[in-house]
Amino acid sequence: MSVETAQQGKHAASTSEPMVLVDHVSRTYGSGDAAVHALRDVSLSISPGELVVLVGRSGSGKTTLLNVVGGLDRPDEGRVVVDGREVSRLGERGLVALRRDVVSFVFQTFGLVPVLSAAENVGVPLRLRKVPPKVRDERVALLLDLVGLGGHANQRPGELSGGQQQRVAIARALANSPRLLVADEPTGQLDSATGVAIMGLLRAVVEHERTTALVATHDPVMMSLADRVVRLQDGVLTQD
Repeated sequence: MSVETAQQGKHAASTSEPMVLVDHVSRTYGSGDAAVHALRDVSLSISPGELVVLVGRSGSGKTTLLNVVGGLDRPDEGRVVVDGREVSRLGERGLVALRRDVVSFVFQTFGLVPVLSAAENVGVPLRLRKVPPKVRDERVALLLDLVGLGGHANQRPGELSGGQQQRVAIARALANSPRLLVADEPTGQLDSATGVAIMGLLRAVVEHERTTALVATHDPVMMSLADRVVRLQDGVLTQD
């Protein structure tokens, strides 16, 4: 799918309750003179169906913000609410359920299982949820078609290009129909042309799957495809 086609499909965000609410969140690593203030009193609201791009220099706090939103880290102050769940108060069982049922992640390191085929990699989350084989296979086929890899279902990651591997990773992230997709530099290991294709794909799948997305990137193409661009500088939200 071309970037132009994806851009034409941009839609207005829903006016319902926020999918993501970051409320006066701070996160510090270390203490004393060695303390690193990764987030400083950050507040952010993301509506359902919205694609928000997070930008900022390395060390600005982007990954920390993604991690507290996705339940991989906890804030020292403030609260994070995702899909009505206060993530910052969830216990381990609640966090597991959040990452299984609500939030999925896409990273610049694809994280595919080398010995599994593309279809088997995409199907892993569905197997963990004990989805019946027929339903699982139908969902996997749909997602591989959606990311343009319907003809590569039986190939292993080592037989695919970097861009194709990232497409598989995106399909896997969508397997359980997450409400929120969190992506950290998803084109960081790809050449510029492949990165443009992946960015357009993310825009398209967000709309097709009706998913909310928070994407950290340096790529200006992704910024042009976003509903909104949020900028962090030294842990402070400087532009929304």
